[in-house]
Amino acid sequence: MPTICLVPGDGIGQEVIPETARVLAALCPDMRFTLAQAGWEVFLRTGSALPEATVHAVAQADATLFGAIQSPTDGRVTPYRSPILDLRQRFDLYANLRPARGLLPEHPPIDLLIVRENSEGLYVREEESDGETAVARRRITWRASLRIARVAFWHARARGGREGRPPLVTIVHKANVLPRTDGLFRAAAREAAEDFPDVQVEEMLVDAAAMKLVQDPARFDVILAPNLYGDILSDLAAGLAGGLGLAPSANLGDGPVALFEPVHGSAPDIAGRGVANPVAALLSGAMALERLGRAEEMTRYNFKLGRRFYSFRILKRHLRVVLNQMGLA
Repeated sequence: MPTICLVPGDGIGQEVIPETARVLAALCPDMRFTLAQAGWEVFLRTGSALPEATVHAVAQADATLFGAIQSPTDGRVTPYRSPILDLRQRFDLYANLRPARGLLPEHPPIDLLIVRENSEGLYVREEESDGETAVARRRITWRASLRIARVAFWHARARGGREGRPPLVTIVHKANVLPRTDGLFRAAAREAAEDFPDVQVEEMLVDAAAMKLVQDPARFDVILAPNLYGDILSDLAAGLAGGLGLAPSANLGDGPVALFEPVHGSAPDIAGRGVANPVAALLSGAMALERLGRAEEMTRYNFKLGRRFYSFRILKRHLRVVLNQMGLA
């Protein structure tokens, strides 16, 4: 009996995660769910954004569905630490997979996967300031770069290429300006490529990759990028595919813990109004089913989601559809 831990978090996470659980429960009656807390609201109540009980629940589950979190962005320095970043670090969830696929005919022909290094780069959160100058440390290691590159090439091989073309990994970097850090990332990716002779490989500067994504998204198959570049490019790709409301993601490592989350934020301005778009959370649920080896259920899930999504095209005001109308159960 597989167990999925539900961590709704803040804002619309408290709406879209229960909706996703309802759909999963209808398709997989044997599935068990546990509920855990994390986020800004929990921090305000308890002083901890990620209670140890939540860490334990995530560790015990076969997969975790995480909603969204609200973080202070007004410059305040508090003991608050992002629970999603903490979970990634605690369980070494170094691989962030962000697929982008156009779901409607009016979307660009995009069907790609961004494989983002999830454990280092600027996101190590090592900053200091003397009031006049602020400095952030950017860490890139051979070990982390090599293992994420292998993930990218493995997924490119598994995807089997697109439109009759062989599998392709695009290594994104800025080694012309950052030769030590991005140069190391590029070299590690090139070494990983040697173990996948059936997968084509190319390099692209990150600014050129952003331009090419807009001009010709169909040319891409799998994009491999360091943490910050992958974060930015995946939002750009999501915009091309219809918006963050359609963007799922997975956080994976070498261990049993697997965390799935919609890319969108907590959207406090619409929270509680029943107009949040649940598609990204539902697609994240589909990724969880794949991880759990539920291929048959995932196929039915995606079919039902696609059919219902097309039936609600008329309600496409920013793709905000009423939650209880979008439910597939």
